[in-house]
Amino acid sequence: MALTTGPMRGAGWSTGWATGWAKRWSTWRHLPRDARDTLFQLVVIAWTILPHVTHLPWWCMALAGSILVWRAQLALNNGPLPSRWVVAMVLGIACGLTLWTENTLLGKEAGVTMLVVLMTLKTLELRARRDAMVVFFLGFFLVLTHFLYSQALPVAASMLLSVWGLLTALVLAHMPVGRPPLWRAGKVAAHAALLGAPIMLVLFVMFPRFGPLWGVPQDAAGRTGLSGSLRLGAIAELANDDSVAMRVRFKGAVPEPEAMYFRGPVLSIFNGRDWTRLPFSVPTPQQRSTLRSELRLIGPAVSYEVTLEPNRLPLLPLLEMTPDRPDSAPEIEGFAIALRPDMEWQTERPVTERLRFTAQAWPLHRHGPRAQTTALEDFVQLPEGNSPRARQWARELRARPTLAGADAQRLAAALLDQVRKGGYSYTLEPGTYGDDAIDEFWFDRKLGFCEHYASAFVFLMRAMDVPARIVTGYQGSDPEPQDGYYIIRQSHAHAWAEYWQPGEGWVRVDPTAAVAPDRVQRGRNLLPPRGLVAGALNNVNPEVAAKLRAAWESINNRWNQHVLNYSRGSQFDLLRRLGVGSPSWQDLAYALLVLMSIVSLGGAAWALWDRNRQEPWQRLQQRVQARLAKLGVQVQPHHPPRARAAEVRRQLGESGAALAEALDALDRTRYGTAGTVRRDPLWWRRFDAAAAAVGSSR
Repeated sequence: MALTTGPMRGAGWSTGWATGWAKRWSTWRHLPRDARDTLFQLVVIAWTILPHVTHLPWWCMALAGSILVWRAQLALNNGPLPSRWVVAMVLGIACGLTLWTENTLLGKEAGVTMLVVLMTLKTLELRARRDAMVVFFLGFFLVLTHFLYSQALPVAASMLLSVWGLLTALVLAHMPVGRPPLWRAGKVAAHAALLGAPIMLVLFVMFPRFGPLWGVPQDAAGRTGLSGSLRLGAIAELANDDSVAMRVRFKGAVPEPEAMYFRGPVLSIFNGRDWTRLPFSVPTPQQRSTLRSELRLIGPAVSYEVTLEPNRLPLLPLLEMTPDRPDSAPEIEGFAIALRPDMEWQTERPVTERLRFTAQAWPLHRHGPRAQTTALEDFVQLPEGNSPRARQWARELRARPTLAGADAQRLAAALLDQVRKGGYSYTLEPGTYGDDAIDEFWFDRKLGFCEHYASAFVFLMRAMDVPARIVTGYQGSDPEPQDGYYIIRQSHAHAWAEYWQPGEGWVRVDPTAAVAPDRVQRGRNLLPPRGLVAGALNNVNPEVAAKLRAAWESINNRWNQHVLNYSRGSQFDLLRRLGVGSPSWQDLAYALLVLMSIVSLGGAAWALWDRNRQEPWQRLQQRVQARLAKLGVQVQPHHPPRARAAEVRRQLGESGAALAEALDALDRTRYGTAGTVRRDPLWWRRFDAAAAAVGSSR
């Protein structure tokens, strides 16, 4: 008995589970149409709101979810809708909470919050079709708000499904009484969307792009990235972010991984805890001329194209070294760009939109003054009293007989040798450092990420009166390109150092390479813990996981390149390929008008053809009525074939018997079960022959 009890219980449980689901399905199928359509609409609204979970206040999502559940319960129980006073009270509470969290009722965040609340509250007022129309169009507007936060491919796919659901609900609201199935409404909605696709394509290709307006979406919102300052541990946090920072395509030879240094913020001021940049001012023509004369380019240039994701910083992380020359400097429409004295490319405003540009760089180079200048004094400054043990060690190093009178290059080599042989470790989790972080790193913990090694190196060099600074940016890329583009992720964020050598200028040195050479020479990052799904898939089959990731990157790159990066320049390039010599706004407007006219004429022609195709019965009725009128038999347009047959018998008698039989046959064809006019294509011939016989007999 004990052996059979378990399986019987399992079978009973599974049977009960299946029976429960069958009852639920039966209940759904037998719901009143109003309840079913309302529940479908609520599901679509919930799906449309869901991506805002990461952007909106928690109370907004909780309130929206509660209202939707409440409305669903009312639909299932056929309960009365709440009074307008209740809705007004909830709206007042929502306004107060919005003011509390956003300090305003205006702006993007507050506006989207109130839109979500208003749309869900409107579901409590679905008393007439006009109320449903308001909810539909609020839903379409809410779809657009998602692109204020992100234009990523998953968001676009999710919102495409939302649009289809909203169109389906809109079709249901216009369908006649009865219980039209959801799949039929969904089919009509998909058909309507496909009919509008050519117009959407024309508008996408030709509608003028306006820089500031078109760049409103800020994919960088809420995303980690490089910063204009550095505190120990900040870049280690970036190593856990696998999102794409930029994509680079090289035109010609591809630099080795150890030469892929993309220069970002240059940090020269240290207050004991944070490294920050020097103040920026637009360089004068004389300063630009000095920078060009101090830059020595060696060897061949590397041409490359960059698709830069929003980074919220007023800078472009370009490959070292991209000079300020007409044939190599990047040009971006709508952005004023300048090269700072520290060779960092500065933009007039933070980069909050995706940018695409080309440039040229020389991996082998020298830059900076060759002789001592007063400007170099800024790069030996250290806060008083900070990290005293490191300062003492710097004095001892300078006092060593082997380093007496040594230049900056030999001092740097001594520090790097200490890193290699001193028992230091490269890790993503070095822990939190205190006020004397440099002392802790050199003498106590000996653990750190790239910014720890760069900071400690620069501090010691300055303590030995050698000008030095920290450079942050990205180093390396994914090993294999996707669609020809090398992917640089936030996890490739890196910090290295520069020291000044008389006769040479600024010299790049990467202290991380001394302790973790693979990080620089092969671009191998320390891997953060993977997510549950990604980790499981990688453990089961790393090759499949790599292929899936590569496929996704390829699809995402095509979306970025061909859709999100379709700009005003792309429109003008298209006009050039169409034969326009020097495209302008007027040419673009004319092309848009011509295409819209062609599409409109095509739509009108199709509508005329479809009308004739969709109304064969009406046309046949008109032909029959005209033919009978010639025989003197007057019938009304609304008369069915059997009524017309009766009139033929009454007015024509025996001579019209064949004609009446033909009309009776048409009536059976039209109104019989599953009958259509097209089932008997020879009917008109028989009818016309019978009518001709009647006419000849008269």
